[in-house]
Parts: sequence; structure tokens; C-alpha cells
Amino acid sequence: MTTTDETQTARPAGRPRSARAEKAIIDATLDLIGENINLAELSIEAIAARAGVGKTTIYRRWSNKEDLLVDALATLKAPLPPSRGGSVREDLVAYVEVFQRDACDARKRCVMNIAMNEAERHPRLAERIRQATIEPRRAAIAALLRRGMATGELRADLDLHIAMATLIGTIMWYIRSEGVTAASDELAERVVDQLLAGLAPR
Repeated sequence: MTTTDETQTARPAGRPRSARAEKAIIDATLDLIGENINLAELSIEAIAARAGVGKTTIYRRWSNKEDLLVDALATLKAPLPPSRGGSVREDLVAYVEVFQRDACDARKRCVMNIAMNEAERHPRLAERIRQATIEPRRAAIAALLRRGMATGELRADLDLHIAMATLIGTIMWYIRSEGVTAASDELAERVVDQLLAGLAPR
């Protein structure tokens, strides 16, 4: 019985090693892009060497470099928190806090800038990155704004696209122009309150 129990507890040991290898590959990909290696120069060989794995380990998980890049860059964008079900203001503040953390993270900012600057040379890849990292957030924000329009917390004639661009653009511009290096709850509230003054019903 003792031998059987020991055997049963030993079998799952391979899973953590697989997860560690995958994390090492993702981290290696992001590190190399962050070192200003453009997407054309980035190779599976270089990623494997940096991650300390064989190329076959990478190809077991991703069929090509593009798939790996999309997954790697997607890890940089944390999902927006689920709606708390309270006021639109409360949920907007929670969303802006996430935008702040991303904008203040030098690695995330650098890697995403490089990736999006390659859009002209790699339009298909840029579109896949947009769908994986940007569109889920846009959908969440749009749903929240629609909820506010339905409840009367926001203007019924609100232009969703302009409202979303204003919300995200304001926080990104402020952080970069003011040299903000750390997210703060107070800044998120200030941005949301200022914008809601223009989005609220007349």
C-alpha cells in the first residue's frame, strides 16, 4: 500500500515543470523584444536559448513564432476586473486603476510599443495582437458605458467610441506627460470624476 500511495503522489510532478517551461519561454520572448530586437529578427532559436529549453519544447506548444508572440504579448494585459455591480463611477475607477498599472510598467509599455510599431510590416500579427489584448478591454468598457446610458448615469446620446478614447487617452497622456511612475487610487478617481462631469446627463 505504501508503494502505491507513493507512486500516486509522484505522478503529477511533471505538470509544474511544464508550466515552468512555458513561463520561461514567454518571459524569454518578452525580454528579447524589450531589448529592441524587432519582430523580423526574433527567432525561435534565440527564444529557446534564452529560455533554456529546446526548440521542440516551444513547437510542442506553439506551431509558429506568430502564435507565440500573440500569447506572450497577451500576458502583458491583465483582464479588467469584473463589474462590481455598483455605480458606473465605481467600475470606471477600477478600470482606470488597471490602465495606470499597465502604463507605469516600463516593460509592458516598451514591449507593447515595439509590437504595435511593427504594424505596417506585420499587419496580420498586429491585428491578432489587437484582438487578443485590446478588443477584450474595449468590449468591457463599452458594456459598462452602455449600462450607464441605460440606467441614466450617463447621457443617453453618448458617443461610445469618443468616450472610450477620452477615458484611455487621458490617463495615458497624463502619466507620460507628468512622468508618473506609480499608479494611485487618487489619480484614478480624479480622472474618472473629471470625465464624468462631461459624460453625465445634461
